[in-house]
Parts: sequence; C-alpha cells; structure tokens
Amino acid sequence: MQGRGFPDREGARTRLEGRGQRLTPQREAVYDYLRRVHDHPTAEEVYLAVKPRVPRVGLATVYKALELLVACGLASKFTYGDAASRYDIRTDLHSHARCLHCGRVKDLDMAPDPRWVARIKIPSFHVMDFRFELLGQCAACRTRSRHVKRETKGERK
Repeated sequence: MQGRGFPDREGARTRLEGRGQRLTPQREAVYDYLRRVHDHPTAEEVYLAVKPRVPRVGLATVYKALELLVACGLASKFTYGDAASRYDIRTDLHSHARCLHCGRVKDLDMAPDPRWVARIKIPSFHVMDFRFELLGQCAACRTRSRHVKRETKGERK
C-alpha cells in the first residue's frame, strides 16, 4: 500500500493479473489519474483528464476501466441518486464531505468506529458495510452563493 491507502502501480498490476486482466495503457492512465486527485471525479472528468495523455482513449473505455478497478477492489464507486457516479481510489476506512450544491466529494481521514456501527440493530436487515458522509456546502459554492445574494439584493433597490 502507498500513501492514502491504495496500491502502487505494480500492486494494481498484480491485482488485475490475478483476475486475468492486463494493466493496459488506458487502464494505467485512469489508475494514475485517480492516484493523483484528492476529490472524487466522475467518469467524464477522468476521461477529460486522461485524454491528453492517451489521445485515442474513448469515454466507453474509461467507464470500463473504472468499473474494472472497482471490481478488483482498486477503487470505490459512489452513486448519489440521479447524479453521476463518482470514483474514489481509496478503499481504506475513511469518511467523506459532500457538497450538496456542486456534488464534489472530499476525503476525511476519520470515520466512526466500526464497533459503533455493529451495535446498530435494524430488524430484518443485515448490515454488510457502511459509509459516513458529512453533507454541506463547499467553500467555492458558499462564496458563489454569497455573491449571488449580494447581486440579488442590489437588483431589488
């Protein structure tokens, strides 16, 4: 493991080969991009970021690479209602802060103790995993929101 709780490139190669898959240049570009970012990009954001490095990569290839990384345990996928799925290279226990306005997700290096979650009993429901997420508004959206409010107040005069 390296850094924020994910394998280095050789670890990823080993994990993929263990499932009969290769670390192709496209998959490598996607994995390397996820290793560099600290937010949780959508497939389209990943595509736009890796296209300059691998000009012939297609959006479908990026989607397939992301889904393979998830299936191999090299990334996590988060889906929020109707919004686009977001991908996280971290598979260790951590939490998230999600902006309800723009959808950006940031990692938090803390999480509830799993023993606390194990004490939660829900009739007719077996808890297999959990994620902890703080919901709010990021600094950029808060600034934009204040700016819009000021402009709106100015128009009313």
